[in-house]
Amino acid sequence: MPLSDLSIRNAKPRAKPYKLSDSAGLYLQVMPTGAKLWRMKY
Repeated sequence: MPLSDLSIRNAKPRAKPYKLSDSAGLYLQVMPTGAKLWRMKY
């Protein structure tokens, strides 16, 4: 299921980094500092 713009904007930082999966190995990693990084698992 693709991530929506709203779910990406509402992703809040937690104590540890976490991932929000998109599709085909693409995911958004949310860091404790609030940074949001797009990553590709290949």
